[in-house]
Amino acid sequence: MQQYHEQCYLCNSSKLKPLVGYERHDMVKCGDCGFVFMRRIPTLDELGAHYSTYSYGGDYYLSPITVKSYHALLDELEPFRKSNKILDVGCGMGFFLDAAKERGWKVYGTEYSAKAIERCRAKGIDMKEGVLNPTDFAEHDFDIVTSFEVMEHINNPVPELTNIHQLLRPGGLFYCTTPNFDSMLRYQTGEQYNIIGYPEHLSYYTRKTLSRVVTERGFRLHDFKSTGISISRMKVSTGSTEEKMHTETSSDERLRKNIDGKWYLQIAKDIVNGLLTLTNKGMTLKGYYIKK
Repeated sequence: MQQYHEQCYLCNSSKLKPLVGYERHDMVKCGDCGFVFMRRIPTLDELGAHYSTYSYGGDYYLSPITVKSYHALLDELEPFRKSNKILDVGCGMGFFLDAAKERGWKVYGTEYSAKAIERCRAKGIDMKEGVLNPTDFAEHDFDIVTSFEVMEHINNPVPELTNIHQLLRPGGLFYCTTPNFDSMLRYQTGEQYNIIGYPEHLSYYTRKTLSRVVTERGFRLHDFKSTGISISRMKVSTGSTEEKMHTETSSDERLRKNIDGKWYLQIAKDIVNGLLTLTNKGMTLKGYYIKK
């Protein structure tokens, strides 16, 4: 039986209104805090049917530039290293943890996909299957917990964030990324924006709503960025191309390759990302939160 949200799970308000212009997606916006999410609550059967089609095959393209970005992030995380343990929630095939392992971190991950778990374990990553469960790990133990593009998949983030808080040591860092519903790209493409889709993406964050839900779980804001544009996503969202997004020949990857290694283009990219962060219009939200 289909169930629906009656209250905002960020602020518990019952003032839920259909999101104007997005009616075909059955999205609602909280009249008090502004949080946007899917009105429908997916059943376990719906989620199982959807995620059973996820591919973790060997043909997945891992860009060398993405690997560089992982190491740049790990440079930022280095000051938090004490227990030497890092956990990636929803780690996929473990590419970020591969980079962390190269740098001497003890790496742990969680995933739903049995195929992804098998691949990660074969690489020496300590894996747990299914939802994040604090009893699987020692309490207050991790220096870092990361969550790359996971928050938007969660129907209710509060239990997940509570568990993450429990697993981090005092002063440890939670780093998460999620699509920005206030992005320039979303305003340009409207209801066609291809990140919108039930039951895969259930929650749609802005800087305000993401930081509210995290900081109310016992964290304080350390840093925040709103970066990135995507030519590929723009083309796919507007139907002007059928290109696959995460490939070596995608528009985004060609642009990244043109910028990579050219100092003057890198400076231009940093300026653009700085402006996107200042205006909160970047494609991706990147939050750094310290456990109190």
